[in-house]
Amino acid sequence: MVTALLYGLVALAGAVVLSLEILGTRVLGPFYGVSLYLWSALISVTLLALSAGYAIGGRWADHGPRLRTLGWILGSAGIWVILVPWMRSPVLGLAEGFGLRGAVLVAALVLFAPPLTLLGTVSPYTLRLKADRLDAVGRTAGDLFAVSTVASVGSALATGFWLIPALGVGRLLGLLGATLLVGAAVAMLADRRMEHRAAPALLLLLVAGGSLLSAPAEGRRDGTTIALYETPYAEVRVLDRDDGRYLLIDGGVHTVNGTGLGRFQHRHVPVMLSTVRLFDDPGRALVLGLGGGALASALVDSGWTVDAVEIDPGVVQAATRYFRLDRSRVRVHLADARRFLRRTPDRFDLILVDVFGSASIPFHLVTVEMFEELAGRLTPGGIVAMNVEARRWDDPLVEALGATLRRVFTDVWALPTAEPPNTLGNIVLVGARTAGRVPEELPLMRPEQALQSGDLDLHWMVVQQNHAWDNRYEPGIDTAEIFTDDRSRVDLWAESVNRVARRQLHEFFAREGHRAY
Repeated sequence: MVTALLYGLVALAGAVVLSLEILGTRVLGPFYGVSLYLWSALISVTLLALSAGYAIGGRWADHGPRLRTLGWILGSAGIWVILVPWMRSPVLGLAEGFGLRGAVLVAALVLFAPPLTLLGTVSPYTLRLKADRLDAVGRTAGDLFAVSTVASVGSALATGFWLIPALGVGRLLGLLGATLLVGAAVAMLADRRMEHRAAPALLLLLVAGGSLLSAPAEGRRDGTTIALYETPYAEVRVLDRDDGRYLLIDGGVHTVNGTGLGRFQHRHVPVMLSTVRLFDDPGRALVLGLGGGALASALVDSGWTVDAVEIDPGVVQAATRYFRLDRSRVRVHLADARRFLRRTPDRFDLILVDVFGSASIPFHLVTVEMFEELAGRLTPGGIVAMNVEARRWDDPLVEALGATLRRVFTDVWALPTAEPPNTLGNIVLVGARTAGRVPEELPLMRPEQALQSGDLDLHWMVVQQNHAWDNRYEPGIDTAEIFTDDRSRVDLWAESVNRVARRQLHEFFAREGHRAY
């Protein structure tokens, strides 16, 4: 009986460790972005905490191991896990002064190192409880670590595939904490030498049950979040403000519906839409990356037949319900962009690629091989337009993307949206396989004409389009960096953009008196 209990407690600790590591991306990602640095920080903190736990647990075990002590270890870890949703906002605020990279590491340490360290003590401590014969220590240790590892694998799969989308982050943290408290109570009840053991055990069970009801409602403290989806891919949030409705994916703004004069109105949208002027008549368009559906809806309104590809069902749901995407007019495919390109037999006159956030750029979507897939889905004379966020017009990321596009497309142009050139903003890259397909002059409405109409939103859009085309340039001409499936530094360069973007985003919401996280 005791042996089964010990194996069960070791399995529980191993399962919670991996689940916490994955949950860390959802706890911190909406504030810092799910980036290479966030994953590096979480993995480093997890390994450091487990190493400390192994060392501490071994020393505690040498001073007379007791089931009740194991119970207190699990219970303490459980209480900390339950408190994580409550501690998140204060910890993020305190860590802000360390800069983005430092803040990620500090926040991960404060929120996750204590429970992970306690859980790390479980295996060596349990080994001392279980090993009653010297000649069986090796086998016992192997069995315990095997059970812990198998439980971790199962927990990792369950957390990412089912539990986060089904329960959400706050409830899942509460469930993990409650499970640890139940394990603690069972360990205490099993300790025959523990006097009056029922009272503390029942108290722990009461705390466990109450924790599921007391977790704070994530994202609803400011009264402006109207929808929150925890999907297998990201946290999708719809936020209402005085200047419009925002779609945030892992904390980054992807769509703003509201006045065109709003500070966060995305300038790249009218610039990408201006590429329709390269065609005499509306044709067939493919939009990779749906967001709130702004591009797809505008193309349909202009007479185009539109297919859209989006990997995250939560984004599709938000776009349909909160951003007025008409699914009867836009055919939406739930798929990875590159997988869709490989499988579809269709060809398109215009492909708009808007799948990148500041926090991360999927490396497989910016390689020579990917761009060959894009070119293969174009009709003769077709055009590709790609949106990317950059720190400045000559950002290394933009230069590398231009150089990589040039391996496949004859004409490659960059259309900048930010002003002045050394500020953060979006850049639209346009590619054509036919030389001269993009003319020297594009028949755009001039700003003074739009102003005469009295439509300020139209004027704003026309200003963005003319600014971008008047300042177009050829990126990547002297750049040797080429992204391939085999080698790419896109993660590092995207993270440098993320540092600037997140800082400005935090300042914006703080200045306006709103909490989006």
